[in-house]
Order: sequence, then structure tokens, then C-alpha cells
Amino acid sequence: MYGWLWRGLPGGTGAKLLAAALLVAAAVAVLWYAVFPLLEPVVTLDEVTVRK
Repeated sequence: MYGWLWRGLPGGTGAKLLAAALLVAAAVAVLWYAVFPLLEPVVTLDEVTVRK
């Protein structure tokens, strides 16, 4: 998977590294600001039950 992505990015090695870093940052931002807030009501991590 990473091979076709690397080959598909334009430019030399430096440009590919920059583009890959920007893609990772964009994916993290989408997860942080869009996906995780939508999942928060479904996945309740604050309600922890410990049984003995």
C-alpha cells in the first residue's frame, strides 16, 4: 500500500517526504476534529465499571 502511495506522489524525495507528512497531518486532523467527536457519544470512556 505504501509503495503505490510513494510512487504516486510527485517530485523528488524531499517533496515526497513533505507531501507524505502533510497527508499524515491531514488524516490526523480529520480524525481528531471530525471522526472522534462523532464517536464520542457512542464510546463512553468516562463510565468505567470495576467489579471485584
